Amino acid sequence: MADIKLALEEKYEKEKVTEKKETKEKTLSIETLTESEIDKLPQPTGWRILVLPFVMPEKSKGGIIIAQESLDRARVAVQAGYVLRVGPLAYGDKNKFTTGPWCKEKEWVIFARYAGSRLQIDGGEIRILNDDEVLATVKDPEHVLHAI
Repeated sequence: MADIKLALEEKYEKEKVTEKKETKEKTLSIETLTESEIDKLPQPTGWRILVLPFVMPEKSKGGIIIAQESLDRARVAVQAGYVLRVGPLAYGDKNKFTTGPWCKEKEWVIFARYAGSRLQIDGGEIRILNDDEVLATVKDPEHVLHAI
């Protein structure tokens, strides 16, 4: 009797497994992003910078699963990102950037909450910022996260 599965039960389990696979595959992060995938992203023009916003982990360090609503709120309000590409004219104005570039590729940066243009792509969001919208660099964005 325990070996009997209802047709709907089987279908539900298959959909659940497929849904989990799709969610894991589609989430953009610097750990899973390859050079060939970065090459497919837009090349910023002029003084612009292409940034991948930081994605909050779904579990806390203590193993607590963070509610989806809190994760969604954090994703909208994220103010840190990983520099994927820098435009050819970024930080070229020697009068404005007397000390040199404020950031470079493969660095974590902090920017204003509503800075840049948000582009929805498969797996998440990227932002295109102007070179002067970078407020600071940081070694690890988790060090500057505020409590949710």
